[in-house]
Amino acid sequence: MAPISSTLALGAGCYWGTEKFVVKDFQKQFPGSIKEAKVGFMSPDKNAMKNPSYRQVCSGSTGHVEVLNVELETPEVFEDLIRFFFTFHDPTTLNRQGNDAGTQYASVIFCSDDEQTKIANKVKDELQQLISGGKITSFAQGTVHTAIVEYTDFYPAHEEHQEYLMKNPVGYCNHRFRFNEWPEL
Repeated sequence: MAPISSTLALGAGCYWGTEKFVVKDFQKQFPGSIKEAKVGFMSPDKNAMKNPSYRQVCSGSTGHVEVLNVELETPEVFEDLIRFFFTFHDPTTLNRQGNDAGTQYASVIFCSDDEQTKIANKVKDELQQLISGGKITSFAQGTVHTAIVEYTDFYPAHEEHQEYLMKNPVGYCNHRFRFNEWPEL
């Protein structure tokens, strides 16, 4: 495998659930694999507004997505993380996760290098084949809409939004496991 960056960002709807599933649940499978994770905002557009507020992002007018910015301790788990990412949200609902609708809730993988982009596209293509072949039937629709884009500027959310579901275990979360095991093609 070619060298791979340790930094990426994941958009999967409300960032509170994304953070909980990645930081808590992914690390049950891969202990110590995440060096740091913070919720915040990122735009696929390099020229997007700088340092938007939460309210501005929620308006849907800035082009930013709610993301979990991740630094991996062990970049070798990148592909495992991308597979896991697809298990807890619905990548077939364009700019929507459950009750949350708007471009800020898009399914997006922000990649830091070509190797990450290659792997993310491979996993996305596999997922599409699994859906098309009827091996995964737990999504609302039949087409994966996850964008795979270049990593841009990350803007951390306010401190009260960091580790929100760890501090408020019964807080709002629309994420759930859609399937547990990645099927064979």
